[in-house]
Amino acid sequence: MPPQSKSPDPHGKPLTYRDAGVDIDAGNALVEKLGPLAAKTKRAGVLGGLGGFGGLFDLKACGYKDPLLVAATDGVGTKLKLAIETGLHAWIGIDLVAMSVNDLVVQGAEPLFFLDYFSTGALDVGVAETIVGSIAQGCAEAGCALIGGETAEMPGLYEPGDYDLAGFAVGAVERDSLLPRTDLAEGDVLIGLPSSGVHANGFSLVRKVVAASGLGWDDPAPFAPSLKLGQALLTPTRIYVRQLLDTIRGNPGAVKALCHITGGGLIDNLPRVLPAGLTAAIDQSAMPLPPVFEWLQAEARLDPLEMYRTFNCGIGMVAVAAADDATRVRDALGAEAVVIGTLVQRGDGAAVRLDGKRSA
Repeated sequence: MPPQSKSPDPHGKPLTYRDAGVDIDAGNALVEKLGPLAAKTKRAGVLGGLGGFGGLFDLKACGYKDPLLVAATDGVGTKLKLAIETGLHAWIGIDLVAMSVNDLVVQGAEPLFFLDYFSTGALDVGVAETIVGSIAQGCAEAGCALIGGETAEMPGLYEPGDYDLAGFAVGAVERDSLLPRTDLAEGDVLIGLPSSGVHANGFSLVRKVVAASGLGWDDPAPFAPSLKLGQALLTPTRIYVRQLLDTIRGNPGAVKALCHITGGGLIDNLPRVLPAGLTAAIDQSAMPLPPVFEWLQAEARLDPLEMYRTFNCGIGMVAVAAADDATRVRDALGAEAVVIGTLVQRGDGAAVRLDGKRSA
């Protein structure tokens, strides 16, 4: 027979929501602190402020004529565990924004607004304010507005100090500017933009590598001795939005496709923007492996193919342009942009082919 629940003593102290582990006053205090952070991200189209049941946005105010809406959602994965274990929370919100807005811009879309979801067992107002402050920083970098979100306190679901994050972004693109285009062809050029590090993918493996190495988060990073290991690995995901939108708008029709290199690396992400008959022939010699990835590869003993399908390996974004347009697209992207390959006929081969040898 199942145990019988025992009702509270009718003559004893009332059980409040706070007794159950949820502090409404702390939640209200956090909302007051978030208003100024969100206000810094305000842009054309934003109506109202935080505190309503939904965020309002006026698309007409942005000047679109025949827009399509593009939506994306993502999290930060187990990189969160690194932020929690080190107590370094000031960058993790940038990762959250980056993972969604970079997915929007590869479709030619301008990110318009962002909403976040923050859940924890017991609300620490200082930690939450730091995290949402970094979300606002990411929104400012991407040019989108933080128009709302949700903070959930769920005792019993999370271990002390744990939290989770999710992000939701909406953007717009004129119908005739949607990417990828349908005219990708043999001879088109692949242009890579560097990543800032591991970004927010592959951290389940990263954490295993660190555990096996015997290093602690406060030890010097083997690949960057001037930094602590935890700090170096928490380098936030790069936000490519403004750089890519400026290039697209400044060179109408020149960018045929864009690809955000996230989980799955070049091997699994490039096929998402390629037609069935084409292969991305990647020149490994054009992409020296940054030190953090050299260290991870050596410690995990991974072969090149497995590296390229686990990590970004130093390339966080790829643009595709016709051979005649490649130079001006590369120049518009800046000196850091590098040609990393071309599109060739696939035949019976794979969608991505690794050519040459990686330079030291």
